[in-house]
Amino acid sequence: MAEQRATVRDLLLARADDHGDGLLFEDERLSWAEVVEQGHQRAAALRSLLDDERPPHVGVLLENTPDFLLTLGAAALGGLVVVGLNPTRRGAALASDVRRTDCQLVLTDAQQLEDQPDLVDALDDVPVVPVDCPDWTRLLDHHEGAGPDGGTVGPDDLLMLIFTSGTSGDPKAVRVTHAKVAAPGVMLAERFGLSGGDTAYLSMPLFHSNAVMAGWAPALAGGATVALARRFSASGFLPDVRRFGATYANYVGKPLSYVLATPEGDDDADNPLRLVFGNEANERAIDEFGRRFGCTVVDSYSSTENAVIVQRQPGMPAGALGRPLPGVAVLDPETGEPVPDAEFDGAGRLTNGDVAIGELVNTTGAGAFAGYYGDPDAEAERMRGGMYWSGDLAYRDAEGWVYFAGRTADWMRVDGENLAAAPLERIWLRHPAVAQAAVYAVPDPGPLGVGDQVVAALLTERPLAADEVARFLDEQADLPTKGRPRWVRLLADLDELPRTATTKVLKRELAAQGPVAGRGRLLEREERGTAYVDVTDLAEVLDQV
Repeated sequence: MAEQRATVRDLLLARADDHGDGLLFEDERLSWAEVVEQGHQRAAALRSLLDDERPPHVGVLLENTPDFLLTLGAAALGGLVVVGLNPTRRGAALASDVRRTDCQLVLTDAQQLEDQPDLVDALDDVPVVPVDCPDWTRLLDHHEGAGPDGGTVGPDDLLMLIFTSGTSGDPKAVRVTHAKVAAPGVMLAERFGLSGGDTAYLSMPLFHSNAVMAGWAPALAGGATVALARRFSASGFLPDVRRFGATYANYVGKPLSYVLATPEGDDDADNPLRLVFGNEANERAIDEFGRRFGCTVVDSYSSTENAVIVQRQPGMPAGALGRPLPGVAVLDPETGEPVPDAEFDGAGRLTNGDVAIGELVNTTGAGAFAGYYGDPDAEAERMRGGMYWSGDLAYRDAEGWVYFAGRTADWMRVDGENLAAAPLERIWLRHPAVAQAAVYAVPDPGPLGVGDQVVAALLTERPLAADEVARFLDEQADLPTKGRPRWVRLLADLDELPRTATTKVLKRELAAQGPVAGRGRLLEREERGTAYVDVTDLAEVLDQV
């Protein structure tokens, strides 16, 4: 069997006689052999609860606990489908996720039921099964010693339904096949040399693709131990790495920045971590994390759909995503034509972003994208003209290197000029006091109300004066004329930026709030000016937008 067509079931069965550590969680410890044995047992228990005439979909509403991973293993071994449910979703929104993915039941626990007391009523006719109740324990005991069910599982069979992050709209359920998990697992295990001597620290949420494809799957393929954290904790990261002896970790979004925001110690590099792999970290965080913790950070471009592949290569320019595989292009979303090559000044700063930024597209077809479950309209939107439109903005230089420019929802139109958020955020990150930046649009409050105005929300390590902000922007030669924000929010608390469970900033929530939200200082620029002043009458600003 070719490795790239392996199934997750194949990878698990290869561990059936492996008595080395397979799963560590708090004070629990399971060998890989026990993980496989309990996977068969759980698959049989779940099968006894499911209607064979309906899709074998099992919703999982849990934090990162062994029950989640054992249920995922059960699905792989028993031909079931795990629907990863986001615990931050509530009420009607969560119930909609459950119903549109045809879940026959939802596995959860007492903590989730306490957090969502209306869950059972909201799901109505969909059974809710707590994994920490006596009935579930008795059912598992009844199926102790169960072996393979004799059915077949193919690489193109469904293993999971994973919802997109929902940063720019309602989450969509992505069809995740066995091959879509097994292939990157085998590839990453080989690329990073993961083996039984490694421990993979997994703190990203298991209902998201990064945890499954960049955390669990490589550990499974290489036979490394999985050290599972209930949830990500910036302050708990280094103690966990040391306690578990973790040599590998994965991330998505801003976790590196969060860990770097914790107090630095003289012995931070005294730890077993050798490699950290993920996506969406900024250059400063990648370099500083590697220096501080004595490890290598490998950042890549990825999405839940995984239809556009851009590979990092040695010697690539600073800030680049990498080089795309053949067939991946940057196209104008309105005309469908390739955009002009990016042009840079002597300092390597983009100078023609107004024309060079387009959308990343797989012109050869769907790639690894297996479609959205039960959402043909969203699927058709992605597959326009037989090509996969990623929804990610980018620009490409004359040498073929690709640079990320944000999501299509990050497009802003100011005075008739198109702007993308990511290049503006990178400009803000040049300031040594700016730890994180989120740039977004609010409707223009002018009398005609046409187009957008730019807002920059900045998490800062020290206070910034209004004149310092203006001076900094004056010095940025590549700042687009219309990219100077009308309002600047200065924040000192990580919690002031609304985020998804995978730490991505929810800009649509920021935009809905307007320029003023929560605590922090607000700076405002006159409509045609360049200087900023502190706003004291926030109510007046709120009335404008």
